[in-house]
Amino acid sequence: MSARLAVEALTPAAFADFGEVIEAAAARVVFAINAGTTTRYHALAIAEAEGGAVAISIARAQPRSLPFEVRLLERHPLGSQAFVPLAGTRWLVVVADAPQARPRAFLAANGQGVQYRRGCWHHPLIALDDGGDFLIVDRVGPGDNCQEAQWSPGWWIEGL
Repeated sequence: MSARLAVEALTPAAFADFGEVIEAAAARVVFAINAGTTTRYHALAIAEAEGGAVAISIARAQPRSLPFEVRLLERHPLGSQAFVPLAGTRWLVVVADAPQARPRAFLAANGQGVQYRRGCWHHPLIALDDGGDFLIVDRVGPGDNCQEAQWSPGWWIEGL
């Protein structure tokens, strides 16, 4: 039988073991650019790309509904991977220390993005509501940069 998984608020402190939360409020360095007409929230996450290059892509996510069973994890051993919603889409971020470990689930809201550290086990994108477009920043190039693990039974996220 699958176990239930509680959903936590996505905060920089709660997510620190897995990567960075990408949002203006998490910035450590903030300064004006473009003759003072723009505020830059600098270096919210630093991309990693061992033996490859950093690519910027867009993914169009279909909405998922709850309850939702988490059965799959993946990780990218050669580089980090970031997801940032382009229209404020709410989405779930599920991470674990290892495939056998109890996962943690976070609700990303108000346009929050994340960067998974290199090697961080995470579930593929889980968009809620109407789904939407996400900016992806990750490594491209030679080598096996995607490993998967599955749970059977999985973990259920029933509500928020």
